[in-house]
Amino acid sequence: MCGIVGYIGKDNVTDILVDGLRHLEYRGYDSAGIAVFENGQIRTVKTRGRLDDLTRKMETEGKPAGHCGIGHTRWATHGGVTTENAHPHRQGLVTLIHNGIIENYLYLRDYLMNKGKRFASETDTEVVAQLLEYYYNGNILDTIIKVLSKIEGAYALGIICKDDPDTLYAVRKDSPLII
Repeated sequence: MCGIVGYIGKDNVTDILVDGLRHLEYRGYDSAGIAVFENGQIRTVKTRGRLDDLTRKMETEGKPAGHCGIGHTRWATHGGVTTENAHPHRQGLVTLIHNGIIENYLYLRDYLMNKGKRFASETDTEVVAQLLEYYYNGNILDTIIKVLSKIEGAYALGIICKDDPDTLYAVRKDSPLII
């Protein structure tokens, strides 16, 4: 089962996210990733494998530094165990993590592909990211509400938007979420 963690505060978020994900390792997972607001940008680091693989990757590529971010460990449901399928998923200004299942993702994926969208992963999560980007109207909260009315399933989402760097959005339907 996937694990999701988010943090906003005065401390450096990366270590807090990795520590939070370590507490969720008992749930099992096949990939891990984080997204952090760093100098006005959202920086994403993700990999297939264990949290130790993610921390080694950050030792090589540099560890993101910031005060707001999201982290995820994935247990594959849609799509194979690849870095492309690992979370977080970013589309345009929006980055998100997801626990659960979007039951109508194939219908929504076909709809978006007919609108010219192309997908980098095989996940239901990227469908939600693409929907958020497709409907984004400059107000991320309004956009989230619109997208939630279109998706079916049980889920918990952690969402950050480049236009709103001091806010982490968390939503759920029929899936646990502790804030």
